[in-house]
Amino acid sequence: MMKGGPKEIRMRKSFNSAFMAKVALEAIKGEKTIAELSSEYEVHRTQITNWRKRALEGLVEIFQGKGVKLREEKEKMIDELYRQIGQLKVENEWLKKKSAQFER
Repeated sequence: MMKGGPKEIRMRKSFNSAFMAKVALEAIKGEKTIAELSSEYEVHRTQITNWRKRALEGLVEIFQGKGVKLREEKEKMIDELYRQIGQLKVENEWLKKKSAQFER
């Protein structure tokens, strides 16, 4: 027989991103302590602290890199469209020349 009774098997809780964002935002606001939030949402204090940290780090990335990345993507799209326009112009001129040969 085992000492201390049967072992408990704990299932890991899974939280969706909306819930994590809500709890992290409340932790950032600071209107309640981490312990209060932990009790209210039944989430370990360490987990809330981690979500808060990830949210704050994510905010920095939003303001840093997203604008640069969007500009680069926009420039690539514009370059590709200009390339396609140029190719279509060349093909159009070629077709005009070929169709003129058949009209004679």
